[in-house]
This record gives sequence, C-alpha cells and structure tokens, in this order.
Amino acid sequence: MKLSQFTEQLSNLNRISFQLEDGTEVPGHFHVTEVGKVHRHFIDCGGKEREETVVNFQLWNANDYDHRLHPEKLAQIVALSKERLNLPDAEIEVEYQAGTIGKYGLEFKEGRFVLTNKQTACLAEDACGIPNQKTAVTEPGRSEKPKIKFSELQANSCAPGSGCC
Repeated sequence: MKLSQFTEQLSNLNRISFQLEDGTEVPGHFHVTEVGKVHRHFIDCGGKEREETVVNFQLWNANDYDHRLHPEKLAQIVALSKERLNLPDAEIEVEYQAGTIGKYGLEFKEGRFVLTNKQTACLAEDACGIPNQKTAVTEPGRSEKPKIKFSELQANSCAPGSGCC
C-alpha cells in the first residue's frame, strides 16, 4: 500500500485497527512511534547496484491501556512527516514488535489495516548462480542423485554405482 492509499483509507475511519495476516489483532492500545523514510542503497548478489525507498511506520504496544490513537491524530502525524521529511508516495513498510522486530507490508481489508508478511528473495537470479528451484541443475559432469524412499531401502543395499552414496 502506498502512502496516498493509506491516508485515503485513514480519512474514512472512525477507529484504527491493525491485524496480522493470520488474523491476530494488534492490541488497540498500540502507538505509532515513528513515521519516516527509509532509503536503502545496496549491491545485490549479482553485482547490480540498487536503491529502494519506503515509508516506514513503527507500531509499538505500550502498557498504556487508557489511550487510543485516533485516525485524526495519525493523519496529523503523517501530514507533518510528509511536510518535514518530504515523504514520497512510496510503499509503506511497517515495523512491529513480536518475538523480534518484524517488517511487514500493508493492505486494507474489511475496514482494517492488515500487516502482510514479507519474504526475502534473490534479486539477481539470472546472475548470482543459484539455480531456480523449479529447474535445478546439477554441476557439470555430475548426474543428479536418485531419490530413494526409506521404506524401499534394504539392509546393506549400497553397491558401487547404485547412487546410494
């Protein structure tokens, strides 16, 4: 979800609600502790230079059960951040503390914001040398080892050229 989409959805809400993709609710007493811009400048495993900018929100569960962040207040925080930090209309990445700080994408479904799971990926599959899982290739001159079910193994069945080792 881009920042403009977030602010549009936010303007139509009376109450802000976040949940994880598995349906777990972020407790209603959460705080948005940061709104910012994160710029990454890196080289991928294929040697290509890349840049990425995201708008970053950090959600935090406080032991403050008496206060709730209202849509108008969050809209003010976002507007101030856009003005002072010159935030682009980029994808939003949400940091949320679970067992560790997780990074999530953001979607809007059924009246609430959903923290979507993000996955790592090779950005240079064509250049880095790791075979595609669908078309895995063995090393030149080596044939792929046959897959044998444990239930089909016989005691002492290993013989030269049988592929068992």
